[in-house]
Amino acid sequence: MIKLSWIKSKVKKEKYFFSFHGDKERMADNLLISEIETALLKGQILEAYPDTGRGESCLVVGYSDSGKPIHIVCGKKNNELCIITTYIPKAPKFKNPYERSE
Repeated sequence: MIKLSWIKSKVKKEKYFFSFHGDKERMADNLLISEIETALLKGQILEAYPDTGRGESCLVVGYSDSGKPIHIVCGKKNNELCIITTYIPKAPKFKNPYERSE
């Protein structure tokens, strides 16, 4: 299970990278790397995924300094943090940043 403390330590040490998809989605939502870092450092794990076929991962929810809600799906690769995807949670998929729509 990926722990929040591990995620934060990797961000602080800049031992992370974006997958191609993650960076593409970040740019599609006009999210800055600094906003992603802030959200990871101040965020919390919302959902843990033991194994999605590519190894374990988790969904972190956090906010930028300006208050923008951000979801970040994180995984592990070669003991580094991989940002699999990132996006701004919104309807119809989410009621709010912490709750999926039914």
